[in-house]
This record gives sequence, structure tokens and C-alpha cells, in this order.
Amino acid sequence: MSKKQYAKVTEVNGIPRFSEALPLAAQHVVAMIVGCVTPAIILSGVTGLSASDQVRLIQASLLISGLATLIQLFPPFRLCGSGLPVIMGASFAHVPLLIALGAQFGMPTILGAQLAGGFVAILVGLFYNKLSKIFTPLVTGTVVFTIGLSLYPTAITYMAGGSGAPDFGSVKNWALAIFTLVIVTFFNYFTKGICKMASILIGIVCGYLAALALGMISFESIGEASWFQFTPPLYFGMKFDITAIISMAIMFVVGSLEIMGDFTSTAGGGLNRPVQSEEMSGGIIGNGIISIIDSLFGGLPTATFSQNVGIVIMTKVVNRVVLGLAAVMIVLAGLIPKFSALLTPVPSCVLGGATVSVFAMIAMTGIKLVVKEGLNTRNTAVVGLSVALGIGVIQVANCFAQFPEWAKTIFGTSPVVIATLTAVTLNLLLPKDLD
Repeated sequence: MSKKQYAKVTEVNGIPRFSEALPLAAQHVVAMIVGCVTPAIILSGVTGLSASDQVRLIQASLLISGLATLIQLFPPFRLCGSGLPVIMGASFAHVPLLIALGAQFGMPTILGAQLAGGFVAILVGLFYNKLSKIFTPLVTGTVVFTIGLSLYPTAITYMAGGSGAPDFGSVKNWALAIFTLVIVTFFNYFTKGICKMASILIGIVCGYLAALALGMISFESIGEASWFQFTPPLYFGMKFDITAIISMAIMFVVGSLEIMGDFTSTAGGGLNRPVQSEEMSGGIIGNGIISIIDSLFGGLPTATFSQNVGIVIMTKVVNRVVLGLAAVMIVLAGLIPKFSALLTPVPSCVLGGATVSVFAMIAMTGIKLVVKEGLNTRNTAVVGLSVALGIGVIQVANCFAQFPEWAKTIFGTSPVVIATLTAVTLNLLLPKDLD
């Protein structure tokens, strides 16, 4: 009897050993789960949801994120899903707009605007081949680079203890963050095999144990959490407002550009090849469809998680079954509150120490995309001005103070929006033969 042949985790298709796949899948779950639940927590506070409804919003976001990941990994139809090794989660890019809409209109209006935004994403995906002439590798490289740079403050905030933490910036937080970073760096660059590929998880586990020894972890939430919970459709209601719909439509276009950048990074950095047009189109359409479903169940807009893209690039673990296992774990977290409660106590400083190198990898992937296009005068102008305006705007508080609220929300909170618009405009207008 022949021995069963298992696929390598560095191969896209095939079934790897479960003992090898499980820790690599857990690595992705741990890396994304805090980022996935945070937008729901923020929005719950803005809209004044009760504690029980906050839990429902968190669970719905996790459930839809897992389902969205499965659709991307294993496309059910030819035009729905990318087939690329990515992890989906609640989009941070939408958070500023969600806060503004939530404070003004409430949850039902947010979900109504999200429903409309899903159709906009589908249109972007359907017309991707025409739009690809505008969103060239130079533009997407600039977007990826900007995304990486924009994530640095998040990593540093996490390393310092997390925004709003009473011990923010403490020596203990920084010591634990640096300890975690050292562990990740050691296993990533000084070991081989499964230890190298699971370096992020090993760093998080070591940081978790250190935090436990320091008394920084509480298990009260696990005991209080229920065993099963499912939010029925339209639980939060749904309303439609034209202002909210227009704002959300613009953000879904921007969100699609971010997804394009992450798809490009995943294919280039993880698979060592360019992304295919059908992968890009199907992935954007799939995200639009899941966003429509998402709005019915009370979840938040989804997007590819850049930190998980970074893990794929860093580890070269591209097996879809591995990431599919992670997606199943995320779905379970969305259905079993005790499961998610087990994952969420990881201190922010540990997550920051584990992911800062991942965010750096994302930025460098963007640079690689740009370099492939050549660093001539024209290209450096496109990249330099785009990044300068995008990053510069978010570093100067109230620089759009005299603008309308919708303009401040859309253009003054995300560097990706301005960077993308600038890159597209300059790429279209600057002469191709510029020295």
C-alpha cells in the first residue's frame, strides 16, 4: 500500500499534513482577529449599541469575514472569487466613513449604504479590464507602498499598548513588543522549515506566555461568553440615504483599489508571478457580492487584510487549504463566542511586535512593483508626489478644516485615497517620454 502523498504548504493546490497546516492557519487567525473585531467595537460605541448588540456585530463581522475568505480561496463561480491565497476581514479603510455615518445616521443607514456599495464593487470588477489601463503596475505599486506606510502608525500604536490603553507607552508594553519582534525575527531569518514559516505565530505565542506571566491577560471574557450565537438577517434594520450611499460608493471604489494592490502583492510576493485579470476581476466581484450579503446580516464592509498578505509574502505559505482552514476557524469564531473570546485576549503590544515586520514587508513589496517599472524621472514623480500628498495629509491634523464634512471624511482620513487619485492623474497626464 502506497503512502499518502501530501502537498507542500508552499504549493497553491493540494492537501498538506494537518499537523503542519494547523499552526500556519492559526497564525493567520491570530494576526487578523483583533483587526477584524476592532472596527465593530469602534462602531458600536459611536452608534450606541447595547452590549449584547455589540457582541452580535462582532460575531457577524467574523462570520462574514470567514465566508468571504472561503469565496476568495475557492471561487464558487467563474466570475466570483479570485482563487488567490488571501484572508478577508472587516475593512479598516472604511472605518472613518463608518464613524461619520454612524454618528449622523445610525446602523440601519450604514447597512443600506453598504448594500449599494456592494453593487458598485461588482461594477468595478466587471469593468476591470478597461479600468486596468488606468490602474497600471506603477499605480498599484504606489498604492501598495502607501498602504504599507499607512500601517506603520498602527503597528507602533499596538506596540505601545493600543489606543486608549491606561498604560499606553509604558516600558512594560515596549519591552514585550520588542521581545515578540526579536522572536519573530530570529525564527524567520535563522531557522528553516515549519519554524520559519510559523515565525509570526511562534512570536505571538511567546509574547502571549510572557504577558500571562506578567499578569497582563484576563480570561473573564471566556467564562462570560456563550457557546453559540447567530444574528438573523436584517436584525439591525436597513435604511437608505442618498448622501450616505454616495459616500459609501466612493469608499468602495477606493476599497477595490486597495484589494487590487493586495492581490498584486500576493501574486507577486507569494506566487512570484503577475496577478491575472480574471483573478483581479473575480476577486473584486466576489467582495462586492459578500458585502451585499454582509449588509443583510449586520457585518461590516470586507477587504483583504494587508497583514495577512504580508505573512503570505514573508513565509511563502500559499496553500489554499491552509488559508481555508484559517477561514473555517474564523467562521467558528463568528458562531461560537467562546472560541473568539479565547483568541482576543492577546495584548496589543504583542500583536504590534509580531506585525510590524509584516507591515514593513508590504511597503517593500510596493517598492518592488515600482522598481520593476523603472525609476526614471516620470515614475519617480508619480510615486513621490502621490505618497507625499497621501501620507502628508494624514500627518497634519485639520488640514481640511474648512472643507465639507463628507470631503474631510473621504479625503482627510485615508492616505490611500489621495495617493491613488494623484497616482492615476499623474500617470495619465505626464508625458511617457519624460526623461
